Amino acid sequence: MFNMTNSDIKFDKTRDNAQGNVSKECGASLDSAADSIVFSRADDARNAQREFAKANATFKNNLLNAIANAIESNAEFIEKANLKDIEKAKSNGMDAGKLDRLVFNKERIIQSAKSVKKIAQLQDPVGQVVRGYTLENGIRLSQVRVPIGVMGMIYEARPNVTVDVASLCIKSSNAVILRGGSAAENTNRATITVIRQVLKDSGVSENLIESVDDLGRSGATSMMHAHGHIDVLVPRGSANLIAAVVKESTVPVIETGAGNVHIYVDKTANFDEAIPIIINAKTQRVGVCNAAEKLLVDKSIAKEFLPKVASELAKHNVLIHADEISYNILSDANINGIKLEQANNEDWSTEYLSLQIGVKVVNGVKDAVNHISKYSTGHTETIIAQDYLTINEFVSSIDSAVVMVNASTRFTDGGEFGFGAELGISTQKLHARGPMGLIEMTTTKWIGYGDGQIRA
Repeated sequence: MFNMTNSDIKFDKTRDNAQGNVSKECGASLDSAADSIVFSRADDARNAQREFAKANATFKNNLLNAIANAIESNAEFIEKANLKDIEKAKSNGMDAGKLDRLVFNKERIIQSAKSVKKIAQLQDPVGQVVRGYTLENGIRLSQVRVPIGVMGMIYEARPNVTVDVASLCIKSSNAVILRGGSAAENTNRATITVIRQVLKDSGVSENLIESVDDLGRSGATSMMHAHGHIDVLVPRGSANLIAAVVKESTVPVIETGAGNVHIYVDKTANFDEAIPIIINAKTQRVGVCNAAEKLLVDKSIAKEFLPKVASELAKHNVLIHADEISYNILSDANINGIKLEQANNEDWSTEYLSLQIGVKVVNGVKDAVNHISKYSTGHTETIIAQDYLTINEFVSSIDSAVVMVNASTRFTDGGEFGFGAELGISTQKLHARGPMGLIEMTTTKWIGYGDGQIRA
């Protein structure tokens, strides 16, 4: 197994010059020059994908295991690159939530490698028959899963996404163009170099996994304009990033939504069960889209329940933005160490991605559903309750990608769902919804087998 050093990054060093070359190109704007480079790389990726689509499941699994082993053996190399990004992010004042996502230390690198091995163990979706039947004229029809083709991924400060997406694309026989953002530039460069070296050593075109990080923001913009070169674009990051890609892109976009995630505690809830769920959902990792951002509590239990949960939130240094009723309850409770503010209208639509939570007292499940329907981003909502009818009403009324019952919102994750990893969590309704794994990275085509039939 090879080990990378700084001298091994020939691929990336060469491409580092692309930014300058774009700027110097005569007679062309920065964007048009970047378009030319990005379109060319996407076309190279398509050619690589068409050849790679012939690979069988065994070859792809062996390739993924080789990539996992290479990531493990080069963990120190990748971690050193990540430390440069962390140092730069701290000096730029990056907030704690984003900084947590940016960290790609040895522990997380090894976990990513394990995810790659998990993907290798999953069933290959390519070639699966979705349905099939024979027409009256004797033509045998089959609808089968096929790769989408060239995926585009624009994401921020999430170096684990580089490994996850590259691996999922390999397993599903897709190519991918990556734009991982300036915050994780060194980490992504190191990781992509390791992956592409394995491709090369395995006789696979390195163009299967492409990057446009060297082109800066112009590279991302050109990806959005690459209709006919990139088949689908997936933005993953802040609400502003996702909105910008949706607005600007001429390429079909799968939206991965921001996570204004709610937990509703019903009057039939088990308090001993509810409080650990809330603490886990809010504090285990604050900078992720499946972290709880809002807590809704039935009014009949508010005076008893709110001081209990607020006391635990205080131990984790969580700032509570409380509506008038909950603010009065918590102000009178004299909770040690509590951080409490009155909520404003903006709080209910805010994804904090930090140690903050909005708390509101509601008048039963219908009121909770109405509030969630107004402010949710359609990501994940949880109900904590024991009454079956109440649970059923909540589950059937909530129109989000994932609804959990008596469980933490943190389980909305491709790895936790058994996908090995995820492309992202789709909050739209077409093609894919919720965590996107291998199945969601395929489309279908129809194959008809005849023996000379003609249409009358």
